[in-house]
Amino acid sequence: MTDNSTYPQAETIEQLRQNLATVRARIDQACVQAGRDPQEVRLLPVSKTHPADYLRLAYAAGCRMLGENKVQEAYQKWQELDDLADLEWSVIGHLQTNKAKYVARFASEFHALDSLRLAQTLNQRLELENRTLDVLVQINTSGEESKYGIDPEQAHELIAQLGQFQRLRVRGLMTLALNSPDQEAVRRCFIMLRELRDSLQASAPEGMQLSELSMGMSGDFELAIAEGATIVRIGQAIFGAREQPDSFYWPK
Repeated sequence: MTDNSTYPQAETIEQLRQNLATVRARIDQACVQAGRDPQEVRLLPVSKTHPADYLRLAYAAGCRMLGENKVQEAYQKWQELDDLADLEWSVIGHLQTNKAKYVARFASEFHALDSLRLAQTLNQRLELENRTLDVLVQINTSGEESKYGIDPEQAHELIAQLGQFQRLRVRGLMTLALNSPDQEAVRRCFIMLRELRDSLQASAPEGMQLSELSMGMSGDFELAIAEGATIVRIGQAIFGAREQPDSFYWPK
């Protein structure tokens, strides 16, 4: 469980605004140290477990896209906040095919595409909704069985087949790094994703640009930026530590 003193709870618009500014400054500094343009890295605030009323404060603090792990939780919040017309939603967690209809209805992007079957289902649902969706393919770079995502060696075959789905705009790759105090072990996950992306781009279907690398969270995003991240998914450093581990909110 995260030490709550590391990430104190943000309870006001001003506290949220300050936390967003602090994280953005850290992103910018990490970019400078890596010799990168800070404009290359997008901050995605991750709002999982926080209720819709609280997220109105995040919107007032400047958030215009929020990341959610559980699609039904995100869908409910989207409905409750439908008066905020320019608030977009990014679904970043594992998705079962029978819940693809929700993502197709409201999400702007999806970071956890991990099978051809899910791609087919999403494409069919998007056709019904007359929408398109930005997607990233999730890669298991840590080798942990507890993590979702495809094995790196399966990525070439999947990417080659995704060009047939006109409703899916394949933008890049996503990973969850090893949860470890060993920074070099964490860094290797990020290096693997970048190198895999570069390899995939050389053989990707014509017109597919794999420009995005979604990697890095509150505890490791500076390492991710050093290795090429273009999207960092930050929750606790903005909103505060969750009181319970994920398993409390979403039992297996």
